Amino acid sequence: MHVNRSWTRAAGLVLASLLAAAGARAQAPDPAQLKREASQAIDANGDRLGRLGDAIYSYSEVGFQEYETVKLITGELERHGFKVERGVAGMPTAFRATAGSGSPVIGLMADYDCVPGANQRPGVLQRDELLAGAPGHGEGHNAGPPTIMGAAIAVKDLLAKYKMPGTVVVYGGPAEELLASRVYMVNAGLFKGVDAMLDAHIGNSFGTSWGLNNLGIASIEWTFHGQQAHGSTPWAGHSALDGLELMNIGMNYLREHLPLEMRFHYVTSFGGNQPNVVPPEAKVWYYFRHQSYAELTDLIEKARVIAKAAAAMSFTTVDERVLSGSWPYNANKALAQVLDRNIQDVGMPEWSPADKTFAQEFQQAMGAKPTGLATKPTPIRGDSQGSSSNDAGDVTWQVPMARLSFPSQVSGGTGHHWTSAIVPATPVAHKGIVVGAKALAGTLVDLFAVPSNLQAIKADFARQMEGVTWKSVVPAGATPPTYLNTELMEKYRPQLQKYYYDPDSPKTYLEQLGVAYPPAPPTGAR
Repeated sequence: MHVNRSWTRAAGLVLASLLAAAGARAQAPDPAQLKREASQAIDANGDRLGRLGDAIYSYSEVGFQEYETVKLITGELERHGFKVERGVAGMPTAFRATAGSGSPVIGLMADYDCVPGANQRPGVLQRDELLAGAPGHGEGHNAGPPTIMGAAIAVKDLLAKYKMPGTVVVYGGPAEELLASRVYMVNAGLFKGVDAMLDAHIGNSFGTSWGLNNLGIASIEWTFHGQQAHGSTPWAGHSALDGLELMNIGMNYLREHLPLEMRFHYVTSFGGNQPNVVPPEAKVWYYFRHQSYAELTDLIEKARVIAKAAAAMSFTTVDERVLSGSWPYNANKALAQVLDRNIQDVGMPEWSPADKTFAQEFQQAMGAKPTGLATKPTPIRGDSQGSSSNDAGDVTWQVPMARLSFPSQVSGGTGHHWTSAIVPATPVAHKGIVVGAKALAGTLVDLFAVPSNLQAIKADFARQMEGVTWKSVVPAGATPPTYLNTELMEKYRPQLQKYYYDPDSPKTYLEQLGVAYPPAPPTGAR
């Protein structure tokens, strides 16, 4: 009998490598021990994570202009061994960072843009702008990146230490307040090959949910074109602003005949240059929200009919640009259940007396009931479609995904407002970041170390997607509107720079700003 010695040697090498890999894999501790190690690493890095969140807060960068923020985040990830791709999907402030190798591939994502006009000195219980009129973190997005980074770095190190197969991917989510980045990331294929996704958002509670939990959204700008003339002889021209205003009137009459679940809002982004010139151009920017893709597109079609009718009535023309859009967020139940178990295991932060005093004084200053800080995680919640939206919704229809709400905020403030910018750069926020990172890290361990978890999640996702054909709200060939907010940041960035916080500073951010913690009660009303 002839024996192929080359094949035998090759087979022997393959077997030896498999045995070596199995031996290395077997050396990994059980998931409980891996979670303890991840938790210890996050605790050791906790002060750094809080400082990173404070630095992002200090940059006060609105959507598509988060250059300092992304420089900080990607630099930190590279320092910890991640390979970073910048400018993905045609957006300079979007990125993808990877570490590890092989399967499974688990992604983490967070927002980091802020809100126009919400600038506020953190920790101060009354209006105190660092720079009048400037943007600020009135949604607390500064706390999201350090939360996912804490988990990603800790688990990436465990994968390397124990030679475990698996890839950790960190995605940057710019321009969430514009609802404008994730659809382009999906269309660019950035989530292909990812087995599961987790994202994190600041809250005043610690929990997660599954199913549909917000509305689908579309962002569209209409531009009306008229004929310029002198304001004293307006019959010689056709006012683009007239067309715009007629559209808005028509849309507001339409409201009566639309279901209560829908929402639309608009701003006039350009109405002309001066009153004595008949405007040859005018722009109106709409957000549309509804419970499903079909209902959303129906609402958009009604708006298109009204836009064309308004143009006809005003003897102008009109064109449109779909800036962005997303289906509603549809969290995977099986993945949310794994995340929930880790939330319950980690538990709430140990709030200090100063934290408790701060929270109650904040609520009193806001005119809210002084209930203080949450002391227990929130039980997992099922389908509950609220009226908000976010552009991460599209991702949830591509890959199993769940969202963590981590406790870095205090109830009582107003959303998208300076009152919601008081807490996200304080010790309360820092402690919420740490427990959030631990819950995410524990979930990553369950996905990397326990294959049956991911198998169940994938099976549940297949059931979740039965009969669904996802279609982008954004038309083919559309490009991200990265020009948005350029003029705003050009105006404020030079003046904001003197307030930037260096996370390597010997001082805390509050010390740099001269803010006591807990602060004195406000001297005036809200």
